[in-house]
Amino acid sequence: MKWGDKYHSEDVNRLFSMVARNLTFPFRFACFTDNWQGIREEVEIKPIPLLDLPSGLPERGWQKLSMFTSPLEDIQGITLFLGLDVEVIGNIDCFFEVEGEFLIAFDAKKRGKIIGNSSVYRFEAGKHPDILEYFQENFETVRKRFRNEQAYLSSKMNEKGIFKFWPKPWCPSFKYHCIPSFPLNFITPPVKPDGAKIILFHGEPNSDQAAKGVSGKWYRYFKPVSWISDR
Repeated sequence: MKWGDKYHSEDVNRLFSMVARNLTFPFRFACFTDNWQGIREEVEIKPIPLLDLPSGLPERGWQKLSMFTSPLEDIQGITLFLGLDVEVIGNIDCFFEVEGEFLIAFDAKKRGKIIGNSSVYRFEAGKHPDILEYFQENFETVRKRFRNEQAYLSSKMNEKGIFKFWPKPWCPSFKYHCIPSFPLNFITPPVKPDGAKIILFHGEPNSDQAAKGVSGKWYRYFKPVSWISDR
């Protein structure tokens, strides 16, 4: 999904390229967006399903819940949602092969909690409209109980008994799993963890910052990352 001005067409095009390099199955790649200018022709452009949110809200990713609209345009069956803030670095066939009705990336910031990182999750398109319906009918209650979209989504799928994490090595955090510990971070560039398929970025740095060695925090130094800038 791409809306507003946080991400650009180049981010969509990069993600398509990374998926195309790392998925051997025939696939459709769709971008739900309010601005299709500059997006490569191989990407299917879809309108973002209408989600009537009050103006002036802090960005908490609520718009992403519109993926549970039914029907979801002409998309049917097993669907892998990828955020524009990820790096695909290995073959991702396994994300379509592993068993489970709903799978989501482990969130390293929420250890011990049933909260996934919704930058990478798999669902069956059109099958869970109640997720969106409950949110729309109980918006203020949801906001008070859950900080963001992924916390709400995780809770609802857990209530259904279908919540499941991807194997943890598949989706490591750049911040927590790739940057060497002090003082090696001053000598050794960030690494690709063993078994990693998709690198997650949350907060700062984002992938563009990481490529340049810009952490966004004075206390978190790391060297520029060539395996991001070379994508």
